[in-house]
Amino acid sequence: MSLAQILTPSIQKAIQALFDVTVDKIEFQTTRKEFEGDITMVIFPLLKVTKSNPVELGNKIGNYLVENFSEVARFNVVSGFLNIVISDNYYLNFFNGIKDQKQYGFVTPNPEEKAVMVEYSSPNTNKPLHLGHVRNNLLGYSVAEILKASGKKVYKTQIINDRGIHICKSMLAWEKFGNGETPETSGLKGDKLVGKYYVEFDKAYKTEINSLIEAGKTEDEAKKQAPIIIEAQDMLKKWEAGDEKVMELWNKMNQWVYAGFETTYANLGVNFDRYYYESNTYLLGKDVVQVGLDKGVFEKDPDGSVWIDLTAEGLDRKIVLRSDGTAVYMTQDIGTAIQRVKDMPDVGGMIYTVGNEQDHHFKVLFLILKKLGFDWASNLYHLSYGMVDLPSGKMKSREGTVVDADDLMQDMTDTAKQISEDLGKLDSYSAEEKAKLYKTIGLGALKYYILKIDPKKRIMFNPEESVDFAGNTGPFIQYTYARIQSIIRKADFDYNVTLNELEVMHEKEKELVKQIELFPEIIQNAAQNHSPALIANYTYDLVKEYNSFYQSVHILGEVDLTKKIFRVQLSQKVAEIIKSAFELLGIEVPERM
Repeated sequence: MSLAQILTPSIQKAIQALFDVTVDKIEFQTTRKEFEGDITMVIFPLLKVTKSNPVELGNKIGNYLVENFSEVARFNVVSGFLNIVISDNYYLNFFNGIKDQKQYGFVTPNPEEKAVMVEYSSPNTNKPLHLGHVRNNLLGYSVAEILKASGKKVYKTQIINDRGIHICKSMLAWEKFGNGETPETSGLKGDKLVGKYYVEFDKAYKTEINSLIEAGKTEDEAKKQAPIIIEAQDMLKKWEAGDEKVMELWNKMNQWVYAGFETTYANLGVNFDRYYYESNTYLLGKDVVQVGLDKGVFEKDPDGSVWIDLTAEGLDRKIVLRSDGTAVYMTQDIGTAIQRVKDMPDVGGMIYTVGNEQDHHFKVLFLILKKLGFDWASNLYHLSYGMVDLPSGKMKSREGTVVDADDLMQDMTDTAKQISEDLGKLDSYSAEEKAKLYKTIGLGALKYYILKIDPKKRIMFNPEESVDFAGNTGPFIQYTYARIQSIIRKADFDYNVTLNELEVMHEKEKELVKQIELFPEIIQNAAQNHSPALIANYTYDLVKEYNSFYQSVHILGEVDLTKKIFRVQLSQKVAEIIKSAFELLGIEVPERM
């Protein structure tokens, strides 16, 4: 329970006793640095109902609180604000109540509540995962973990785009130029091998286009008449018809890709509870079209195509079935959402982690599902995020200029290694310990840099800046955690006792407890806003407060045993929260650095 929640009923009682008035809401804000106080009550909204002036009202409430509630030590009134100073005993009692809670701030899911499904990753099986997928995976995984910590039952899922012309392009190019090459014979991860042939297709396609243009065709004609694209379209038709040879090739190359993806996911530290495949879902939703027509949600045009008119909602007319009876992506997404609830009846909401270029698509999808009458449709959320750029510019899959996820993770590990070696503090580490630490620091830097930024904002990712050991970075926070572990290892006395009193709580101790007190509320806010950035930046603020405490007081060097015990306990709790918060971000913390 927050300080505001604790004080609200006390202040309501004070106003009732002093003015015989019932007040529903009390407004609080952070006390300004230049005034003494731990929390500030805003007086102005109460002036009319109490028929009082700011100074009189503030003083009357302040005196009543001091006399009647032990939590309040003293107060001061500045203009229309009551600055309240909370007693040291309140902070000590609060800390004693949470210091042994290993999962402090986490809420156990209620089995009676509906679950939330979080979709993320959703790659294509014609290329390896890249930097854009990294942000997608990190966001989706972290939001899922935060929702779990807030008390929700969560399923993590992805839909793999394993069909379509882009998949056939890789298949055809491998068939034409691959000479039977496999992941084993090439030494390439399966997803990289298939991605290589996606690039090869584009090169061959461009060559054919240029030849046709030189022969007198227009560019549009050349793009349509290039033999290799006609072959790819023919392969797609054969796939849709279930051609045995094409299906065999499709299964073989997809398995190569899935094996490669799993390696990347394991290195990135993300996982899934359930997989969906577009090859199984692309026909879903067609049966719902008739239901929508019967309900008057959809309308049929003279050519037989089916549409929904959303102009009254500020959107547009959207096709859900072509005149030839084939479905569009929207139809498929409608069917997949319905299928997921059939598969897992306890799902009461879904979160789609997809880039912001699909904002309009999801507005339409959610509105259609609401109009179709699904009660869970009001609990759908598009976790929209901005693109990730590098100083070198945009990525293009067809040209093979993407930033490969595996390569990026390796580069981050190498960068962490270089910086760590330059600092020269790892002489006592074995080669195995160093390798593990470099990966922990490198991936921690990558994940924190991406997750500390609001999902909706575009990111310019700078690898070297992210591995800085100072400032708002993952390694800086990891270093503070490791520093605290060093303190705990050196504590050669029993600090696992409950302190019933402190003579005087140091101001830095109090500020640290106040920061610790915020953690449960931060988790809930992060869950409600689907924002790992709130967790990341809270953790940075906590670490800054701890380092200020560390610089201002003696810990192991303190002569007073009671103070020394309390400061070690405080340090240990901060470390536990850092570890818990970083787990929500998918980041590991090292015991030594």
